[in-house]
Amino acid sequence: MEFSRRETLALGMGAAALAVLPIRAYASLTDDAIAAFTGGAEMADGGVTLTAPEIAENGNTVPIEVSAPGASAIMVLATGNPTPAVATFNFGPLAASQAASTRIRLAGTQDVMAIAKMADGSFARATSTVKVTIGGCGG
Repeated sequence: MEFSRRETLALGMGAAALAVLPIRAYASLTDDAIAAFTGGAEMADGGVTLTAPEIAENGNTVPIEVSAPGASAIMVLATGNPTPAVATFNFGPLAASQAASTRIRLAGTQDVMAIAKMADGSFARATSTVKVTIGGCGG
């Protein structure tokens, strides 16, 4: 099968468009998850402490810690993963502290976001960029 130069260029442009499409789809999934958690409310920057490594050598096990004094729930998102919602931590009124730590899987270099629902119904967020050298989601 032989392709003309025009057909080869068209196939190349189609492949490039398909490569960019998942990034937009992940952004939509992230926005949907945030809207479901916050109900569309405004989020303040600050009030949440997110600790993540600046560089992760392996995306399969990236350690993170999150804390938000006075929070009733904290949601953690990996904005570049096929499934952005990583975890939601719920805290009862008798919780000694509103903090959690875990290891997450990252597909590649991306932002990790923590959104806290405070006891008064307001929301706060923190974001950290993690550079991944070896992707953890099949990358």
